[in-house]
Amino acid sequence: MASIRDFAKRYEADCRHLNQFFSGNVSPNNARPVLEIFTARSSQEMKQICRAYSSMYRQDLIQLLSQQKTTFAVIPASDPLVSKHISILSGSIAIRVACLRASEPCVRDADIARDALFGRRIDGDVLVEVVCTRPSGEVALIRQAYQARYSASLERDVSSRTSGSLNEVLLAFLGSSGSGYHGGRVDATMAMCDAKTLYEAVEISAARVDQRSVLQLLRHRSGDQLRAVLASYRRLYGQELARALKRKDGDTSGGGGGRRGESSSFPGILRAALRCAQLPERHFARAVRAALERGGGAAREALVRTVVTRAGVDVRRVNQAFAAKTGWTLESVVRNEFGSGGAGKSDDGLTGDLLVELLKLA
Repeated sequence: MASIRDFAKRYEADCRHLNQFFSGNVSPNNARPVLEIFTARSSQEMKQICRAYSSMYRQDLIQLLSQQKTTFAVIPASDPLVSKHISILSGSIAIRVACLRASEPCVRDADIARDALFGRRIDGDVLVEVVCTRPSGEVALIRQAYQARYSASLERDVSSRTSGSLNEVLLAFLGSSGSGYHGGRVDATMAMCDAKTLYEAVEISAARVDQRSVLQLLRHRSGDQLRAVLASYRRLYGQELARALKRKDGDTSGGGGGRRGESSSFPGILRAALRCAQLPERHFARAVRAALERGGGAAREALVRTVVTRAGVDVRRVNQAFAAKTGWTLESVVRNEFGSGGAGKSDDGLTGDLLVELLKLA
C-alpha cells in the first residue's frame, strides 16, 4: 500500500509537469503526463494537487487554468510564446475540461449553475440537472460553494432568474437539500404514504396536478427518500409516476418563458426532475442525444458536461443507457465530434483524448 510520502511525491511530480506546461517548456509530443493528471486522478487527488501546487509555486492552479483560457482568446496564435500551449491543450474547450476536473465537485457545479443562470441564456435544463441529479448532501455543498464564490444565494438567484413551474420545482429540490437530513436510511412506511399522496395529487385531482401537495412533499424529502417513494409508487400502482405525469403534460400551463426561464407545464418539468433524481444515467444519455439532434456546439457542450461531471460516478451506466437507445458508444460520439490526438495533438484531438480517458473512470 502506498504511503503518505509516496502520494506526496506523486503530487509533487504532477505539479512539476504542470509548472513546465505553464512555463511553455512542454512539447506537444510530451503532453501525455499533463493529460494523465486531469484524467487519472480522483477528485480528492486533484484537490491535493491544487494544494501542493500552491505550496510549491505560490500560485493558484485553478486561477492559472482560467488565465490560460483567457490568454487563448486575446493573444494571436502567431505569438511563439503561446503557440506551444495552443498545441498542448485545445483552446477554450480543453482548458474548460481541465478547469472542471481540477475544481472540487461542489465548486464545479456551483460554476455550472451560475453560468446556466447568467450565461448567454437561462438554461433551465442544466439547472434541473445540477439540482436534481446530485444527492441532497452534495446539493447542500453546492449551495455553500455558490455563496462563497459569488457572495449570493443560489436559491435567491434561482428565484429571481426563473419563473413558473421551473422556479417552483427547482426551489422545492433546493429546499430539500437544506432540510438537514442527507443520510442514506429511508423510512419505508413514510415512502408508502408519500406514494399514495402523489397518486392522489396526480391521478385523482381531476385534469390538473395538485402542485401544492407535490411541492410540499419534495421540499421535505432527501434524494434517497424520494427514490424510495418512487419505487413504492411503482409497486403500489404498477407503473412509474413519470407515465402518469406524461399523460397530464400539457394540461397545466407552467409559464416561465422569455428571459426568465424555459416555458413548460408543471407535469413536464416535474417529470424531468424526477427522472434526474431517480435515474440520472438516463437523463444524461437523453441530454447528449438531444444535443446531437440540435447540432451546432450543443453536442460538444453536453459531452463535456456529462463526461466530466459523471466520470468516477456513473459514466459507465450513462454510456450503457446511451448505447441502448442509439447503438453508439459515448467514445464513438466523442471521437466523431473531436477527432483523435495525433502526433501534433490537434486542438480538438486532445480534447477528445481527455474525454475518452475520463470515460474509463468507474
